[in-house]
Amino acid sequence: MSGAHHHHDDDHQHGPIDFGRAFLIGILLNLGFVLVETGYGILANSMALLADAGHNLSDVLGLLIAWGASVLARRRASERYSFGLKKASILAALLNALLLLLAVGAIFAEAGRRLFEPESANGGVVMWVAAAGIAVNAITAWLFASGRDHDINIRGAYLHMAADAAVSAAVVVAGLLILLTGQRWIDPAASLLVAAVILWGTWGLLKESVLLTLAGVPKKIEPAKVRAALAGLPGVESVHHLHIWPLSTTETALTVQLAVHAATDRDQLLEAARDSLTAVADIHHTTIQIEVAGQHAVDPCAHERHDH
Repeated sequence: MSGAHHHHDDDHQHGPIDFGRAFLIGILLNLGFVLVETGYGILANSMALLADAGHNLSDVLGLLIAWGASVLARRRASERYSFGLKKASILAALLNALLLLLAVGAIFAEAGRRLFEPESANGGVVMWVAAAGIAVNAITAWLFASGRDHDINIRGAYLHMAADAAVSAAVVVAGLLILLTGQRWIDPAASLLVAAVILWGTWGLLKESVLLTLAGVPKKIEPAKVRAALAGLPGVESVHHLHIWPLSTTETALTVQLAVHAATDRDQLLEAARDSLTAVADIHHTTIQIEVAGQHAVDPCAHERHDH
């Protein structure tokens, strides 16, 4: 029986990317806008602006959490934390989703009350403040755009900001409609729309972060394809005990047992398996155990090779 463990400690392409500057700029921009939007929301008596401000405040908290997690994820491994603190990024994504759900609940509750007890709002102020929000959120979303396809933590930050920009655009329209019609129900109705958009975007983030928290196979990986790729390697008769789980929001680990023909060159097979897993599923942290098909005793020639 033989095995190999393989991973890249120096392959930054597949590890957490440092978005420290993006987080800092995004936090400062959004925190400043929250203060402005809250002030004008009170002055204009606009639930839509206050709802958007509350949501932006939750995004500031979310950015802080995501930033902290990205820093922790780059910490080196220790004897106690043999994979480092990579899973902090998964916990951050889950916490971000839960924060957004709380914000949605608060907005729905207050908007529902105002629908039955409508109050006047200054449509002009609502329009101009929301227009500024489009710019702030669009700039912040752009800061995270490059990492959205590789890291659910960064994608969460990007989606929050992109959704905020769309929400602010809806609030601009609400302000215009208030000016044109004078209808009081438009403002709380717009805040309900804000909440619905946030809920729609948050649901996917919540499902994926829960999946990763429970060590589920990341959505981008198809277990059947991984199994088929390993089963198709020269000399492999069967694939057993295949386990795939996330180390972080960007890195995935795999363990597997391969039953092979007695004459199979195990070193060549290990190299081929490693290359196949990288190509098929972008998995770089692998532990592969090889045994002769039908042989259950421990191979006296067993050896382990570590590739770094």
